[in-house]
Amino acid sequence: MSSLSERLTRGTASSPAQIDHARRLVADWQLLADLAFADLTLWVPLPSGSWWCVAQVRPLTAPTSRPEDMVGAEVGPEEARPFAVALRDGRPVTDGEPDWTGHTPRRREVIPVRHEGVGIAVLAKDTNLAVTRSPSTLELTYLDIAADLCLMISAGTFPPGTLADAEMSPRVGDGLARLDGAGRVSYASPNALSAYRRIGVAGDLAGATLADVTCRVVTDRVAGEAAAAGITAAVAGRYPDPMDVEAASATLLLRALPLQAPGAAPGALVLVRDVTDVRRRDRALLTKDATIREIHHRVKNNLQTVAALLRLQARRMTEPAARAALEESVRRVASIAVVHETLAGSREDVVDVDDVLDQVLPMLGDLTSVGPAARTRRTGSFGELPAVAATPLVLAVTELLHNAAEHAFREGEPGVIELVAERDGEDLVVRVRDDGQGLPPGFDPATSDGLGLQIVRTLVTSELGGSLTMGVPEGRAGTEVVLHLPGDGWPRR
Repeated sequence: MSSLSERLTRGTASSPAQIDHARRLVADWQLLADLAFADLTLWVPLPSGSWWCVAQVRPLTAPTSRPEDMVGAEVGPEEARPFAVALRDGRPVTDGEPDWTGHTPRRREVIPVRHEGVGIAVLAKDTNLAVTRSPSTLELTYLDIAADLCLMISAGTFPPGTLADAEMSPRVGDGLARLDGAGRVSYASPNALSAYRRIGVAGDLAGATLADVTCRVVTDRVAGEAAAAGITAAVAGRYPDPMDVEAASATLLLRALPLQAPGAAPGALVLVRDVTDVRRRDRALLTKDATIREIHHRVKNNLQTVAALLRLQARRMTEPAARAALEESVRRVASIAVVHETLAGSREDVVDVDDVLDQVLPMLGDLTSVGPAARTRRTGSFGELPAVAATPLVLAVTELLHNAAEHAFREGEPGVIELVAERDGEDLVVRVRDDGQGLPPGFDPATSDGLGLQIVRTLVTSELGGSLTMGVPEGRAGTEVVLHLPGDGWPRR
């Protein structure tokens, strides 16, 4: 199925601003579906005269009248006549008599979706008539607010200009208060009353100025004034950002929306959600995240200290083999330290391997016996990997690069070492190849007792669940080492 933006371009929503307006409506229309106790479908006209359904949402407050998937459905010009009338006249249209066919009787209302005076789509609101009961004050308030929002959609003043966070935004069932033009509460749902009681407001909210009530209970004066200003802004017709109201005993998330329907009394809608536990978990996660990053930072510092001690010891060694062994240990420790330095500055338990290698590669020139004569070139992207996979991978790659620089070329001979990263689906293929003198006669990587190659083999097979092969690059001289790392074999934690 194509994206919503692609589906919209088949209709009259041709400009980016119109498409963005329709996308913001779809992002926020669960609110309208819940208030109206109705299914909503978004339709766009096609050049053929038919209409095409591009999006659908069902209410959480009532049984659906559209159990089938409507996205992608088309209706002809005759059946879609109310759509054309609503779009042409710029006002909601009731679709004649109720539809008694099918399993669920329903009544349809068609609302034009307009942006800057131009009709771009229509919203079909289907209400399930099988649910018959005497509506309560809460339900009547819901329906009244839904009618105002439908008129605002027709006028192009709803949805707001910023995309709503559907996951965190309060829902109708969390708590709702309707305000009049003076900012006083004309109705508050039972859940809204309970939420305000949790932050210390006793008694009924009806008749109270919600901005003043909210400001009084907030522990931080500046935050209280900001919350009151947001509620006042909604009454004045603006769309403030959602705001946290933190009292001593609880934290509420408030979302205030203006209700400025043409021909109706102005007011505002305030949605309330108790997010005390959510904010407590957020703070705990931030503390944990900061602790983990501090641990990585300290590990990096300790590794750098170890590398410095090994470097000092290497300078005192008179035996060339011992000095070379210590210098190799310095390089290996430094490579691991770079990974921890990256993790110390990241908020995720993942590592951008390309950034790490860009820091490690310059270190190799100082440790290789061939000096700057051998140039290292990197192509392709490793991408992001879990930290526990990135550390052995970076260490294995640096070992292979160091071995190539040290053994592939005769002293002073220029050459190129190429590091290539390729993606094969979820798998990662890493190639380290050079244009040097090639492998010695009779060399078998499986039985080689070289420490560097043993380290690489252990890291690749045991830590990363991959495989290692060595040979001659196709159509050229030198040596190529290929690491094949299956994506499902990487450690994740």
